[in-house]
Amino acid sequence: MIEKVVRNGIDRAKRIQGVVKDLSIGLITNMSGVTKELVPSYVVLNEFCNLKALFSPEHGLYGAAQAGCRIDSEEIEPITNTPVYSLYGDKKAPDEEMLNGIDMLVFDMQDVGARFYTYLYTMTRSMSSAAKANIPFVVFDRMNPICCGKIEGEILNEENASFIGEYAVPIRYGMTIGEFARYINATYNLGADLYVVPCTGLDRRTFHSQTDLQWVAPSPNMPTVQTALVYPGTCIFEATKQVSEGRGTTQPFEMIGAPNFSGRQIAEKMNSYKLDGVAFRPVCFTPTFSKFQGELCSGVQLHVTNKKAFSPFAAGVRLVETLRDMYDIEFNEKAVRRIFGTERLIKGVSADTLINDSIRTSEAFKKRSSSFYLY
Repeated sequence: MIEKVVRNGIDRAKRIQGVVKDLSIGLITNMSGVTKELVPSYVVLNEFCNLKALFSPEHGLYGAAQAGCRIDSEEIEPITNTPVYSLYGDKKAPDEEMLNGIDMLVFDMQDVGARFYTYLYTMTRSMSSAAKANIPFVVFDRMNPICCGKIEGEILNEENASFIGEYAVPIRYGMTIGEFARYINATYNLGADLYVVPCTGLDRRTFHSQTDLQWVAPSPNMPTVQTALVYPGTCIFEATKQVSEGRGTTQPFEMIGAPNFSGRQIAEKMNSYKLDGVAFRPVCFTPTFSKFQGELCSGVQLHVTNKKAFSPFAAGVRLVETLRDMYDIEFNEKAVRRIFGTERLIKGVSADTLINDSIRTSEAFKKRSSSFYLY
């Protein structure tokens, strides 16, 4: 396979050197904010500007904290001797005190192309903070690892807004994080003085695996690009106590199961649908933490055979419907509304209807968002 040569925004950081060299910068980042040579963005910026503060999202600066773990404070980043402030404790965005003496906020983190990833809202809430403080906000753009060429999934009903989804966008929104920033800033009138440093070598059909970029896991349960590809479809199983989404294994979100399931029967049923670009294999696994810790589970693994044809949303809703019919699984309704975006998944709406509706609403969303595309 021919690799596309892609440079993320941080690889072009010197493009803003003349603007920032005399400014005090606050950088929102974590371990995924690196150059092609795997140099952290805070090291890059520290070479030509006054790096005054670092801000870390969920999982912390180094990605050591598990999902949902509160991070009250982090101390000093030793390479740049810069203080680190947590944005996943009492504060979800920089406050006035944190921004004291800062002339510009900069954002550089890898997202995964799914609406329910908290880094998106760390960014947008920080954009609002920058607007209130009357300081510019810069996003070093990064490619969407599951490509920008497909939009799919339920549109969030904003009555269900939370830190894993605040805006009426589809589950798979089909934009880079810089494009997402542009769309939200304009559509929701955040008022940020926003500048996006674009990628080069990128088009909307490119997947991360087709490029010369290295994958740095942006969170503990996103170890590979393959995980990111299935995540928009299988994350919904976080909303049930009776089904493991594979946390506590080496392949989270790729494996779904429970102690009382028959992986063989589930795989036979799922493969009978002949979904494009995916095959289901019976598996057994024992989670080391999270649901069913230490218990042997039976279930299926999703094997993506054609990433361009594969629809994680279709696979996810089909799998929900299958498991509900076979095992009468139950969901936490509040959690479903926050992750899926509406309660329709658990209110009797069929998988066929959800998939067909997604095609229609996704096309409408593309028309609303396309004027903010950079590629």
